[in-house]
Amino acid sequence: MKTTLFVLSWLALAGWIGPALSRGGDAEKPCGGAISMPETPNDGWTLEAPRDEIATKGDFDGAAGVFRLSSPAIEGANGWWEKSFAVEGGKTMRFSALRLSEHVEYPRRSCAVRIEWFGPKGEAVESPEKVNPAYFGQDTTTARPEFPRDKEVRRDGWTVVEDLYAVPEKATRAVVQLHLRWAANGSVAWKNVTFAETAAPEPRKVKLAAIHHNLPGSGHSVVENWRVFAPLIAEAAEKGADLVVLPELLTCKGVSHDYASLAEPVPGPSTDYFAGLAKKHDCYIVAGLPERDGPLVYNVAVLLGPEGKIAGKYRKVTLPREEIQRGIAPGHDYPVFETRFGKVGMMICYDVFFPEVARQLAKNGAEVIALPIWGGNPRLAAARCAENGVYLVSSTYTDHHANWMKSAVWNREGDRLAEAAEWGSVVMAEVDLNERTYWNGLGDFQARIAREAPVWEAEAEKTQP
Repeated sequence: MKTTLFVLSWLALAGWIGPALSRGGDAEKPCGGAISMPETPNDGWTLEAPRDEIATKGDFDGAAGVFRLSSPAIEGANGWWEKSFAVEGGKTMRFSALRLSEHVEYPRRSCAVRIEWFGPKGEAVESPEKVNPAYFGQDTTTARPEFPRDKEVRRDGWTVVEDLYAVPEKATRAVVQLHLRWAANGSVAWKNVTFAETAAPEPRKVKLAAIHHNLPGSGHSVVENWRVFAPLIAEAAEKGADLVVLPELLTCKGVSHDYASLAEPVPGPSTDYFAGLAKKHDCYIVAGLPERDGPLVYNVAVLLGPEGKIAGKYRKVTLPREEIQRGIAPGHDYPVFETRFGKVGMMICYDVFFPEVARQLAKNGAEVIALPIWGGNPRLAAARCAENGVYLVSSTYTDHHANWMKSAVWNREGDRLAEAAEWGSVVMAEVDLNERTYWNGLGDFQARIAREAPVWEAEAEKTQP
């Protein structure tokens, strides 16, 4: 008996049986070779790392309920706190935590939460989400790891990380991990960590609409151009549209190519007109026009709200050669605006040719992107949706018979849910912003983007030392 105890003690000290005992054996391991660090009295949480040589250090403040991780001076250091939770298939779980990092350039990438689902024997289970059989030849897939999203940053500097999840039917266990990775000499603290059953979310259905009109000919006036869109906005509203997107530079089409001569302040006459229509029809309207701000002229998209006021404005960032020659100035910001149905971003025409604009809007929280556009390559609109997991609404002057940009509503996979087939028409589709888009082999790609997308220097989120 003494010999057996001696051998077991020696093996435990050598690190050969500690991981298996603490995690329930190899069948229970969710991370394929992850190891357990020495345990501390930490409410069932254990320290884990892919390999000893790159492991982060951790400590648990039981009185404050704070889990800390600190990284050595190794660029690729990686480690996490981990705990297994019992779950019941078909229920809804809410993960919630607060996060505060120091000396971490990219917290959204380095300080991630990961959740994995397992059956009673540690086996993979089928996801409750459906995949698009048009792409994958089936309508179900294996449940993939989840990555809760960052929400607001509180005044005290702590970031809220939170999401809801439907538990796969055959899942009996969820493994939650709190990570610090790839942040040499960085540290992170996690607190108020909860993973508990909650009520299932209600659908968040939204009707998205675009107006398809060419405004042909010349000699029109700005006021006549306004009025062309009024009955079409009314038609969209009668069909229940929550958001109606109009085309680019609508006060200029058929009036003048000298955009500066037609530029007006925002707010101004054009935004006042469309704000009145937004209030009358109880919807949001996006209108494109040239804006004058002192000596500068911008190509803008303005979001008008149902209260009859400006809800937001976006100045076109990427300018084509023609606008540059006419003295148009570029914008610099990527604002996203909270509406009563969700978060809306805007981009304009040439912006769609560059992935950075839509990516930045999505990073800032956009769920729907409105795209007033003169014309462009429809493949790029599809790509912006698929690579960012956003819905897009485009309104163009391009002939609907052409194999070019469409007035359409696009889903997160880049498919057109509805598109214009005639001039002077409304296209509309209803979407559920709470319904996840799940891809075979990838899972919820939209949630993975923030945690795994490349970074660039301008994105660095500086923290106080």
